[in-house]
Amino acid sequence: MNACLAMIAAVMVAAMPAMAADRVTGKPFATRSEVYAPHAMAATSHPLATQIALDVMRAGGSAVDAAIAANAALGLMEPTGNGIGGDLFAIVWDPKTQRLHGYNGSGRSPRSLTLAEFERRGLKDIPSHGPLPVTVPGTVDGWFALHERFGRRSMAENLAPTIRYAREGHPVHEVIAYYWDRSVPRLSRWPGFTEQFTIDGRAPRTGETWRNPYLADTLQAIAEGGRDAFYKGDIARTIGDYFAANDGFLSYEDMAAHTGDWVDPVSTNYRGYDLWELPPSGQGIAALQILNLLEPYDLASHGFGSPEHVHLFVEAKKLAFADRARWYADPAFHPAPVAKLISKEYARDRGQLISMERALREVQPGTPAQLDEGDTIYLTTADADGMMVSLIQSNYRGMGSGMAPPGLGFILQDRGEQFVLQEGHPNSFAPGKRPFHTIIPAFVTRDGKPWLSYGVMGGAMQPQGHVQILLNLIDFGMNLQEAGDAPRIHHDGSTEPTGQATAMTDGGRVELESGFPIESVRALMRKGHRVQFADGPYGGYQAIMVNPQGGWIGASESRKDGHAAGY
Repeated sequence: MNACLAMIAAVMVAAMPAMAADRVTGKPFATRSEVYAPHAMAATSHPLATQIALDVMRAGGSAVDAAIAANAALGLMEPTGNGIGGDLFAIVWDPKTQRLHGYNGSGRSPRSLTLAEFERRGLKDIPSHGPLPVTVPGTVDGWFALHERFGRRSMAENLAPTIRYAREGHPVHEVIAYYWDRSVPRLSRWPGFTEQFTIDGRAPRTGETWRNPYLADTLQAIAEGGRDAFYKGDIARTIGDYFAANDGFLSYEDMAAHTGDWVDPVSTNYRGYDLWELPPSGQGIAALQILNLLEPYDLASHGFGSPEHVHLFVEAKKLAFADRARWYADPAFHPAPVAKLISKEYARDRGQLISMERALREVQPGTPAQLDEGDTIYLTTADADGMMVSLIQSNYRGMGSGMAPPGLGFILQDRGEQFVLQEGHPNSFAPGKRPFHTIIPAFVTRDGKPWLSYGVMGGAMQPQGHVQILLNLIDFGMNLQEAGDAPRIHHDGSTEPTGQATAMTDGGRVELESGFPIESVRALMRKGHRVQFADGPYGGYQAIMVNPQGGWIGASESRKDGHAAGY
């Protein structure tokens, strides 16, 4: 009965008119216009963070300085998605060297925690909250690594706006207030959370002023003492003592040993455009695999929202995610055959499993060696010299583990939940290991030149969103804002990197936002897809494109609180 009701709901929602169809421009999917600016551009999920980024670049800072400043602000203003207790990944276009640089700023599991300890506790899966899923936070290291190579202003100058807002306060925005309110009941049980992230035990309300003087003190210490103030000073000691007192394993030694890594982005070409992603431990190459599987099909002739468009996208996603579950892990422990996985040859072989008539119910991973409730922030910046930054940062599961060390003003991430408690699995838990990671920045070049810096946050939605934005731009001829506002597809239920207990056997579920034609919904059902309605799993988008006439074009997610702006 529930399945039938879900299908009826999906049909009713699909029959609703496309969003903003009455705009005078005649654009069916744009809630607002693209933003154009001649010098610099920033797109974030919070208006104040966007303004901070622009102020930094007006004052002579680089796009990297602006990205760091905006990320710091979002950690204060949008703690429902990120903070310095989480990890960071970035892709930077350097106009001087005319090349892309990638950074993996993710942390590792505590070295004193073992698989045997989980077995001793009788656990089959790692808990979603509390001390056990916590891994070393990599964001601050990522800031300083990026700044050392590409920064122009001091880190103290970059962090100053957030320190001021943390002390003086800022009004909480609508979407953030909604998710904050949902987080408080499940996280208040963990020590330090209620004292530092509620107002008299409740979440701040929309428009209410929020202050975080503890975070101001932490950021001030980082501004004055640099990276080591976080990883080797009193902050790290406070973290270690807190976990020792609360049944945890993250230690001062784990913090002091942390290092991030510069990595080379990898790419595939889709109809003349090169999409660049970071290699595992993240899931970025899933987007490359999906594009390779879709390239042989003439999606433009089928049209946006057609049953063929949705069906082919979902089937390609299923195939890529089967490989994601099998091959994506910390390369220091289990190197993935990345070159094979993203090759056109491998896509041609795997693509033979796609039928235009029937939906796949079960998918086994390929053998290339032989040939997500997560919430996140994404931001992008571009400066007057042509530098572009694609940056994504997260605590995982919204506000993270709930573990908030006293007096520091931030929550530690729960990324360790992504490990598998299964001996021999590529993503099996091990001490000092990076878990499989969902957060991924993206970048597109054309003929070796920068074209687009963008991202779509939201757990397993991220590679799905990366692909859909490009299809909207390249195949369906949308502009940058339309491409983000157009209704999205979210397929759920694929085999996950967390073990065979989550293997797909029923084809999963296709969730469609409002705006898809009722005829497409019916046709998808006839092909065997389970179509249903869902609120909210469609991600959050920010983008900056090079304007061929000079300057920048910006776009921002209509489903979030932020905006794109430039000067």
